Amino acid sequence: MSFLPRARMARDSDDEPLFGGIGARGRRAPLGSQAAVLRRDLALVHTDAIAASIMVGAGETYIAAFALALGLGDIVAGYVASVPLLAGAVLQLVSPLGVRRFGSHRRWVVFCARLQAASFVPLTIAALVGSLSAFGLLAIAAFYWGTGMMTGPAWSTWVGTLIPRSVRSRFFARRSRVGQIAVLFGLLAGGALLHVGKKSSSPLLAFAALFAVAGLARAWSAWLLAHQSEPDPLVERRIVTPDGVAPARVPGNRRLIGYLLALQVGVQIAAPYFTPYMLGASALHLSYAAYMALIAASFVSKILALPWLGHLAARYGARRVLRFAGLSVVPLPALWTISNDYSFLVAIQLASGIAWGAHELATFLLFFDAIRPEERTRVLTWYNLASALAMVIGASFGAVLLREQGVDFSSYAILFWVSAGGRAATVPLLAWMPDAHVAPAVPATEILAARPSDGSIDQPLLADRPDSPLERPPEPSDLPIVPSAAE
Repeated sequence: MSFLPRARMARDSDDEPLFGGIGARGRRAPLGSQAAVLRRDLALVHTDAIAASIMVGAGETYIAAFALALGLGDIVAGYVASVPLLAGAVLQLVSPLGVRRFGSHRRWVVFCARLQAASFVPLTIAALVGSLSAFGLLAIAAFYWGTGMMTGPAWSTWVGTLIPRSVRSRFFARRSRVGQIAVLFGLLAGGALLHVGKKSSSPLLAFAALFAVAGLARAWSAWLLAHQSEPDPLVERRIVTPDGVAPARVPGNRRLIGYLLALQVGVQIAAPYFTPYMLGASALHLSYAAYMALIAASFVSKILALPWLGHLAARYGARRVLRFAGLSVVPLPALWTISNDYSFLVAIQLASGIAWGAHELATFLLFFDAIRPEERTRVLTWYNLASALAMVIGASFGAVLLREQGVDFSSYAILFWVSAGGRAATVPLLAWMPDAHVAPAVPATEILAARPSDGSIDQPLLADRPDSPLERPPEPSDLPIVPSAAE
């Protein structure tokens, strides 16, 4: 029996036959066509990673900077980087209902991707007009994150039916690397364009061009998604226990989730305010080129460190890697108050990328070990919502501190030291973490956002893990989105 999946070509006609099966009019397609369909699907899924990553690098990365360019202030810029994620985490809960209403995972994903592309239209118009209210910017950013995160559960289920298990590991690893390069390209190109725009006294026009490119990239992504196959429009993941008994809970999951949520609050006290601290006139007031280089430094250092961190996790266990990360991220925000020398700031960024790369890798691995397969979808869906709520709580506390102290360099110093103290308070929780011993392989990831100092917000693509008698491979929607926070 061939390992290639049966697939329907994504065309406008409903008469296209199923490869290896019966078509809409009863015609049987030749089995030899399956290889061609699979190659086409692989190319489309691969290219979609490039398009979506360009959107992230050139668009989402610079929304907080756009808030500053509009004169909305440091606090609004901080909220733009945190509050909209809560809207996305809430809206992801409607994805199963959306799939049922549309009768297809693909149609739902394409619909959401087109809506996300449309979110850049008002941003482009606002940049051309030169005006947008704080509420309007927050609403657009929330719409962007909501429509993006609504695609996750449906896309992960759908793509699992397209990619044969025998090639998933290699395919998603390559897709992840290409996506990282595309994000970096969008990030560098965006920073260069903004730098030129500011030099020519037309920064808002440069923002308009960036958001237009980002919107077109996502529209291209939606087109690529629409032309992929869909073997079963309403395929569902099923987990069957041999005796039908409800699975026992694993004590480690509560300890792990408790630590991550506590750390999230401490981190987000400062994280959303690094962009205004870097670009705002009341603090460092860096150029767009210098700002872009700092983000790129942490992004690149994390990418380069991941293979080494994967070997450490395989040799010493994910718990030790998490302990290393938990200790390493504590002083990061305080270090920003020591010196304004640019080379020193770059060094902090390089260290930050490694620390947060270790945190994300250990977190992804421990989630698989601490939470039983039968509970992952439910537990981690609600964890994503709780994590987003923790981000808003931390960001709101930071906003209160800035508002009370006044937005200036000394206020930022207080904010960063308070964040470091909040992180330090979570260190004792590391002693009760569960452990996991894993194979020396780094999970493939999909980049959701690029952030100052942590490099990116990643979502793992671990559909390539071997099947077990009790479960299908875990999908990206079953896994935590761990916004590591800028430090």
